[in-house]
Amino acid sequence: MPQERAFVRELTRNDIDLFRELLAVMGQAFGEPDTYVNAQPDTDYLRRLLGGEQLIALAAVQDGAVVGGLVAYDLPKFEQARREIYLYDLAVASEHRRKGVATALINELRRIGKARGAYVIFVQADSPDLPAIALYDKLGTREAVFHFDIDVG
Repeated sequence: MPQERAFVRELTRNDIDLFRELLAVMGQAFGEPDTYVNAQPDTDYLRRLLGGEQLIALAAVQDGAVVGGLVAYDLPKFEQARREIYLYDLAVASEHRRKGVATALINELRRIGKARGAYVIFVQADSPDLPAIALYDKLGTREAVFHFDIDVG
C-alpha cells in the first residue's frame, strides 16, 4: 500500500500529543533531545501556549505520525497596526527531507500570516546549515544581519 502524502495542520490546545511528537522530531533533527524531549513543560502549560495568540505550531503528518513541523511567533508591531511572524524552529525528520515538507509548512505559515494581517515572515539560519539557507533563499530575500544574545542575569 502506498504511503499517503504529508498534510500540514495547525496545532491547537487539544493537540498536546501531536505537539509532543513534533518536539521529538525537532530533538532528533537538531541533535538536542535534552532540550526538546527530556524537559518538556507540563500539559497545562502547553495547552495555554497552544491556545494563545502568539504561538503558531504546525505539524506535517503522514500515515498518522508527525514527520516535521514548525513553531513561529506572531509579533504585533507598535509603529503600525500590523504583525510580523518570526519562524523560530523548523524541522523535518531525516527520512522525509527533500520531499516538499518544509516548503508546505512555510506555505501554510504564509497563509496564516496573511489571515492574521502579517506583512512579513522572518527567519534566521546558522551559517553552517546549508540546506536551511538554500530553502530560505528559494522562498525569501536574504539580509545580512548580526544576531546578539544578551544575558538576562
